[in-house]
Amino acid sequence: MNLALYFAKRYLFSKKSTNAINIISGISMFGVLIGSAALIVILSVFNGFEALVLSLYNRFTPDIKIELVKGKTFAPNTSAFSQLKSKTGTLFYVEALEEKALLRFGKNQYIATVKGVSDDFLKTHALDSMIIRGNATLGTNEEPRAIIGSGVEYYLSMNIESDDPLTIFSPRKNMGSSIDPTNDLNRSEIYVSGVFQVQQDFDLKYVLVPLSFARKQLDEGNNVSSVEIYLKKEANLKQYKRNAKELLGDNFKVRDRFEQNELLYKILNSEKWAVYLILTFVLIIAICNIIGSLTMLVIDKKKDIAILLSMGANKRIIRYIFLFEGLLISMVGTLAGLTLGAIFCFVQLKFGLIKLGQSGTFVMDKYPVEMQWPDFLLVFITVFVISFIASWSASRLSVRNLTNVREELTEQ
Repeated sequence: MNLALYFAKRYLFSKKSTNAINIISGISMFGVLIGSAALIVILSVFNGFEALVLSLYNRFTPDIKIELVKGKTFAPNTSAFSQLKSKTGTLFYVEALEEKALLRFGKNQYIATVKGVSDDFLKTHALDSMIIRGNATLGTNEEPRAIIGSGVEYYLSMNIESDDPLTIFSPRKNMGSSIDPTNDLNRSEIYVSGVFQVQQDFDLKYVLVPLSFARKQLDEGNNVSSVEIYLKKEANLKQYKRNAKELLGDNFKVRDRFEQNELLYKILNSEKWAVYLILTFVLIIAICNIIGSLTMLVIDKKKDIAILLSMGANKRIIRYIFLFEGLLISMVGTLAGLTLGAIFCFVQLKFGLIKLGQSGTFVMDKYPVEMQWPDFLLVFITVFVISFIASWSASRLSVRNLTNVREELTEQ
């Protein structure tokens, strides 16, 4: 095995009698280098976009969300929820009540989700950084205020500095059979204190109000539709979630951020793996050049093979020589490609050379990049497996035709 590796290293850097072999080997190595670098760069960019998108969603998504399995609202003042509120690891405990409602401002109408939240909500989301107009305040129980998404503001053509309040309509719980349908609706007015902008799904959907205001508007007494929990950094999410399930029982579903945005995570992962597969096919094409390179090398080294066979080497050693030769070509290209890809990602991360577009058009002005060591390992293993298969096939097919190589060279 060591002898085969020694000869493979010598053949890798030695000059061949036919210059075309050097050229084909160089092309094979360069193709693997470019393919590996491209794969690392693309995967890192996808990691950056994934982290960016998830950060936008996570600003509005709690670590743990608790809802009923069946039904909409429940009483949060049970002993189980009291224990959960005081549980080690809980940073903020938010009671929320949300329901769709009709909004009206002036002559404009829009259907959105009214979400009533308890006081801790403003602490968890750092709304100051999301507010684009007005202030991040929900007022008091006596003088409640609303914070609306920028999409809601757009469709209502609202000016929050106006003296006109936002009117909210929602169905009464015990609707009668009144001739006038407006009698079956709860109607409340509330002034808007600020406009937030996080992500389109939230900007077009939510109107944030105090929990007491939402309960009155939706006829829910002391009930809530969910409990949102934000954990301390050192808290064990999986363990906390498991304990919460045991404490609350089968009537409640306890979901982490992945389960709350399961479709989003699946889409991001599927896009990343699709690009990985496409670039892997490009790598396969580049690595297939190794087959031609090894075939020509075998022909070029017929005399060396004959000498080795005369000295007692068997076909197995000869096959290993050219197998290691193919692996060395691909591994040198891979390591160089990974290094080049890492340097490119570092430069992009540090200086942002490649821009997304005009400044202010996107959430950020440069392509996001996030390098992760599993991606480097994945690319290395991918190239190794493909190059091993190609080199093994080439070495077996080439050496198989050298049965009478000693006789042929003697006759010459």
